[in-house]
Amino acid sequence: MSDMEALAGKFESHRPRLRAVAYRMLGSIGESEDAVQEAWLRLSRSDTAAVGNLGGWLTTVVGRVCLDMLRSRTTRREEPLTGGDGGFRLPDPVVTAPAGIDPEQEVLTADSVGIALLVVLDTLSPAERLAFVLHDLFAVPFDEIAPVLGRTAAGTRQLASRARRRVQGAAPDQDADRARTREIVDAFLAAARGGDLSALLDLLDPEVVARSDGGRLRPGLTRRGARDVGSQAITYARFAEAAQPVLINGFPGVLSRSSDGRPLSLMAFTVRGGRITALDILTDPERLAALTAGTLPG
Repeated sequence: MSDMEALAGKFESHRPRLRAVAYRMLGSIGESEDAVQEAWLRLSRSDTAAVGNLGGWLTTVVGRVCLDMLRSRTTRREEPLTGGDGGFRLPDPVVTAPAGIDPEQEVLTADSVGIALLVVLDTLSPAERLAFVLHDLFAVPFDEIAPVLGRTAAGTRQLASRARRRVQGAAPDQDADRARTREIVDAFLAAARGGDLSALLDLLDPEVVARSDGGRLRPGLTRRGARDVGSQAITYARFAEAAQPVLINGFPGVLSRSSDGRPLSLMAFTVRGGRITALDILTDPERLAALTAGTLPG
C-alpha cells in the first residue's frame, strides 16, 4: 500500500464526522460534500508528518472551508434564509424511511439536529456559527477554534456564548419520544383533512411558527399563531392525494404526494411539551425531487 493510499484510508475513517460538521455549518447536503472533498484535497497536499491529531486537524480544516463558504454566501448576497418580506429558505432536510436511518445518514442527524435547529443556525453570523458548532456540538477547544477565526480564545468563547443564547431561545430541545411525536403528527394530518380547526388548535402551540419554502419561483412564507397556521393547514390539506410517513432529520415528518406519485411537500414537525411549536415545509419541486430520489420507496 502506498503512502497516499494509507492517507486516504485514514481520511475515510474521519469522513462521517467531517460530513456531520459541514452539514451543521452549511445546512446543505451538497455543499457539505464539497467541503469534505476540499478537506481531502488540502490533506493530500500537506505534510502530515507533524500532525499529531489527524481528526482534530481535519475538523478545523473543514470548519475553515465552511467558514469561507458562508462568508462567500454573504458577499454574493445569495438567497438569505429570511428576508424582510418574510421569505424563507429551508436548510436541506435529511429524508429517510420511517423503518430506520441509514448509518451514514444517522451521523448527519445525530444529537437531535432537527430542522428547527438548522433554521436558527442559519441566522447566526459565520463566525458565531463556527464557534458554536465546533465547540458546543463537537467539543473542539476554543484555543483550537480561535486561529481559524483570527481571534483570541476568550473572543471565540464570547462568540459561542452569544450563539448559544440565541439557539436556546429560538430552538429549544424537542420531545425525544418519537412514537408520541408520530401520534401527534398523524392527529394533525387527520384534523387538517377533516377540516377540524378545534382539534388543530389543541395540537398547535399558541405561538407556533410555520415556514414554507417554495423555491425561486414560489417565494416562501412565514406564518405565526395557532389559528392562522391551523386554517392554512386545512386549506392545503386537500392538495395532497397521499401522505407518506418519513423521518426528517431523525424525527417523524410527512411527505405528501400527488396522485401520480410526484412529491408535493415535505413537512418537518417540531414538538415540545406535546404540542407542535414549528412546522417547516418544503414545496420546491426541484429540491423535493433531489432530496427524495433513491431514498424512499415510490
